[in-house]
Amino acid sequence: MELAHYSDYAVRLVNTEEPARNKDSLTSVEAVRDLFGVSAQAARRATDADVTRFRSVRARLRAVFTAADAGDETQAVDLLNSLLLEFPVNPQISGHDYRDEDGRPKWHMHLAEHPSNATAGYAAIAAMGLAFHLTEYGVDRLGLCQAAPCRNAYLDTSTNRSRRYCSDRCATRANVAAYRARKRLETERSDSTGLTAENAHAATPRTDR
Repeated sequence: MELAHYSDYAVRLVNTEEPARNKDSLTSVEAVRDLFGVSAQAARRATDADVTRFRSVRARLRAVFTAADAGDETQAVDLLNSLLLEFPVNPQISGHDYRDEDGRPKWHMHLAEHPSNATAGYAAIAAMGLAFHLTEYGVDRLGLCQAAPCRNAYLDTSTNRSRRYCSDRCATRANVAAYRARKRLETERSDSTGLTAENAHAATPRTDR
C-alpha cells in the first residue's frame, strides 16, 4: 500500500522528543516547518501556535507506539482511530512528478493538504499513514527502540519481524552493552568459583603419609 510511506510523518514527529534524556527539539516554528520536509507550502502555514499543538499530537502518537510495543493491539488501534476521527484526510488522485515511459502521468493516491492549519494537516497525514502501515503490516511492526534510554519510535519493515532498534547506532550500542554485561558476569562467576575452590582447599584437613 503506497500510502503507508506517510507513516514516516508520525515517526519524525514522535522522535523530536527523547523523554528519558529530557531532550526536546520541537521548540520553535522553524522546527515545526522542518518536519514537513519537501511539503514547503504546508510548512509555510505553520505559526508559533503550532508548536504547542504539535506537541499534543506527538504525545498521542507516542502513545500509539507505546501500546503497540507493549503488545496491546486494541489500545494502539483505539488511540489511532481517535486521531483519524479528529483529523480526517483529504485524499486525491495525483500524477504530479511521476511519468511513465510514454510521458503519461502515473496516477496514484495522494493526501492533500488540510485547509485548517499546519497541525491539523500534519496530524491527518501522519495518522492516516500510520493506519495504512498498521493494517498492511501489523500492529507489531510499530516499535520503540530497546536501546535504553533511547526509546525512539520506528517502523519494522524487516522480513522476519526482528527489528528492535531505531538505528544501526543504537543496535551497535546495545550489542556492545550486552557483550560487556556478559563479560562482567563471566568474570564474577570465575572469581566466585576461584574463591570457593580456595576456601574448600583451605578447609580440607592435611593427612600424614
